[in-house]
Amino acid sequence: MRVFLIVWFGQLISLIGSGLTNFALGVWVYQRTGSVTQFSLILLFGLLPSIVVSPIAGAMVDRWNRRWCMILSDSGAGVTTVAIALLLVAGNLQLWHIYLAVGLSSVFKAFQLPAYTASTSLLVPKEQLPRANGMVQSAQACAQLLSPLLAGVLLGIIQLEGVILVDFATFLFALTTLLLVRFPDTKTDVVPKEEKTSLWQEAMEGSTYIFGCPGLLALLIVFALDNFVAGTVEALLTPLVLSFTSVTVLGTIQSMGGAGMLIGSVAISIWGGTKPLIRGIFAFDILAHLCILALGWRTDATLFSLAMFLFFFSVPIINSSVFTILLRKVPPAIQGRVFATMQALALSCIPLAYVIAGPLADRIFEPLMAADGLLAGSIGQILGVGPGRGIGLLFITMEIIAILVTVSIYRYPRLWFIERELPDVI
Repeated sequence: MRVFLIVWFGQLISLIGSGLTNFALGVWVYQRTGSVTQFSLILLFGLLPSIVVSPIAGAMVDRWNRRWCMILSDSGAGVTTVAIALLLVAGNLQLWHIYLAVGLSSVFKAFQLPAYTASTSLLVPKEQLPRANGMVQSAQACAQLLSPLLAGVLLGIIQLEGVILVDFATFLFALTTLLLVRFPDTKTDVVPKEEKTSLWQEAMEGSTYIFGCPGLLALLIVFALDNFVAGTVEALLTPLVLSFTSVTVLGTIQSMGGAGMLIGSVAISIWGGTKPLIRGIFAFDILAHLCILALGWRTDATLFSLAMFLFFFSVPIINSSVFTILLRKVPPAIQGRVFATMQALALSCIPLAYVIAGPLADRIFEPLMAADGLLAGSIGQILGVGPGRGIGLLFITMEIIAILVTVSIYRYPRLWFIERELPDVI
């Protein structure tokens, strides 16, 4: 645990630093362009390259030393940060520079995340994996909660250049922690020398392994569905909240979500999760869907704050439990590929949600729930009519379908008994 704690603390500091720069660059782009589309492109460039590269990255992580993979990934992300800082100081920073830098950082992240996650099983005893994964989730929660607050203060004091310098210092700190420790060796070459395969064939082994285990495939479907819901909420929550209240209240609601994620991460770190873990995943998965369903019923800031708190409280418990099952059941030699494949397939649902959510809300659900809309005299009498009520109906419709699908998937015996049927590899 000592080595894990050192690495975890370094990554925590680095995540906070990266959050500072991401927030500050988003503000810089929006202030100079006034374009929501240009701002949204930062989110897209920060996600798509990681999805595309993940299968190959997972195969390379399994070939390489995972500690050095993390070192090189952190170094590459640090170099892109320095490049942005130099362009900014020289007065030559353009939008395409930012998109390129964010895209490159996303590629490095595709290597770093599978290496970091797969290394956990090398460093932590099997019985401590739920708590260790909870700590990983807590680091992400801290970054989500603290980075926007710190960036808002620092931008007014040291400007964008200073924020980027702070971010680079956090990269150096994370790099130092990795250089100071050693990871246990693991057998990563599972292919006999005379049967060597190409890198692409190895990359496909992650999906082959998942599709060969029906329980893991069902778990991936659940994970993908949850990511689609989260992407839809991320895309539509701001216009929904602003349809009935102020920007200040919106910030409060989002802060409640960050607080819920942090408390949920600490809770799973101390608690360790249910036994078996799949029961906890199901329970908190249903709770998360019910929270989003509640957002559609009433335009009430208190209800929204409570729903977002409980939703984000559930997220780290679900993620930590899923990662623990994978670390216990997937052989260490192919964990990089399996985690990368899960990441690519699950995260691909988020940009899909971005693309679908806006047109569904603008062209179908909002007109239906307008004051003179087709549903104003029926459903509108229950949910209300006017701006935002179409998004509310979309949330309710989406969550009714999501809950039915979730319950159906969990009734599948291969998923419900996954911890009993798949042997522990540790």
